[in-house]
Amino acid sequence: MARAEFDALEQQALRRAETRDHEADQQPGHIVCEGLVRIFKADGLEVVALQGLDLWVERGEMIAIVGVSGSGKSTLLNILSGLDEPTAGQARVAGHDLFGMSARQRLEYRRRTVGFVWQQTSRNLLHYLTAVDNVALPIQLARPVSRRVALRRAHTLLELVGIPDCARRLPREMSGGEQQRAAVAVAVANQPEVLFADEPTGELDETSAAELFDALEAINRELGVTIVVVTHDTAVTRHVARTVAIRDGRTSSEVRRRVRRGLDGQEEHIAEEYALLDRAGRLQLPRAYVDALELEHRVRLDLEPDHVAVRPDDSSHEVRRG
Repeated sequence: MARAEFDALEQQALRRAETRDHEADQQPGHIVCEGLVRIFKADGLEVVALQGLDLWVERGEMIAIVGVSGSGKSTLLNILSGLDEPTAGQARVAGHDLFGMSARQRLEYRRRTVGFVWQQTSRNLLHYLTAVDNVALPIQLARPVSRRVALRRAHTLLELVGIPDCARRLPREMSGGEQQRAAVAVAVANQPEVLFADEPTGELDETSAAELFDALEAINRELGVTIVVVTHDTAVTRHVARTVAIRDGRTSSEVRRRVRRGLDGQEEHIAEEYALLDRAGRLQLPRAYVDALELEHRVRLDLEPDHVAVRPDDSSHEVRRG
């Protein structure tokens, strides 16, 4: 990638970010969910997919959201990407209030503010266009720019995600990993502020998955795009500094990773798990802790000077007198 072209691309991203500086000061957090609720109704039944979920993502972060099937992670992703609307609560992305958006506003939001990468490679690329044309097409559709300008930016993005040699190839001529990296380039072609990826490594082998995360890290690092990866595969969490777990429609815990230098001068990778406290003071204990102590129904709480102790309820074993 020519240095001048990359510098121009980076400056464009910075200028777009600067236009929202005032909003960021007024509403800190690039992605903010507070008490988010989503209820689906079908055949007279109500299914509560999200039960007062809270989430906070800072501008420029790259995080993973993990959870088993049915935990609510896909519902959350659909709301944040503008494909669905919450039933109640608050959801803001890059200064946009997602509650009560009109169809036109939602379409404009998806076109300008967010990018999306699907799990199925066939959904991300047009099969009859080369990689570079797939990336150039959304640029030309969204802005009155010449094809030459669109192609130049497309080549720059393909190089940034590590597949410049695939520019003239059709999707069927690329591997699954190359297709997903091309999809990342397509997703950021219009300079979105936030990129969402839904199980992006679900159809990839371990090597291709690592290469895809290298591409996402490059986009995050060089362009400053906030990235949220939703997955059930906990192995991908080693690629991000923060992993948020969703259970039963609520954020339950998060793991923060950091690197520190030990006394011997060697780098040490530290992972620390936290339970998340919502605005009502509720938290979910990790399932492993609950099972290990056989906690159920109720627990005893003891307030200490610097912590709260959680202990099994042993009242049933006490001898009652009188």
